[in-house]
Amino acid sequence: MADFSAHESEPQPDIHPFDSRNIHPDFPRKVRRLFDDGYFAEATFEAFKWVDKEVRRLSGSHKFGHAMMMDVFNENNAALALTPMIEQSEIDEQLGYRFIFAGSQSAIRNPRGHDTDLDE
Repeated sequence: MADFSAHESEPQPDIHPFDSRNIHPDFPRKVRRLFDDGYFAEATFEAFKWVDKEVRRLSGSHKFGHAMMMDVFNENNAALALTPMIEQSEIDEQLGYRFIFAGSQSAIRNPRGHDTDLDE
């Protein structure tokens, strides 16, 4: 049996962490710059703002955030179907992504979009 563990831990200096992790190539350059500069929370926030706008663009929805994700990825009437949704496992996958996207908007994008740090 082959041992692949050595290959997984070897750093590859020529490959950006986004590329080695197959992160979406269309994220705005701002996301990568923030990440490279060590502003990981801000990079994540900007990435999820982009996800919200991209889902709105692809679906034609006029909603945003959690409500849009719950609507657009609804397994019963999906504006954006990620699977054929014929087999139960495909329906479950669509449902899972529906909640992942909705949850990310509620937990990552939404609170940070409305809070301010008055101590700074």
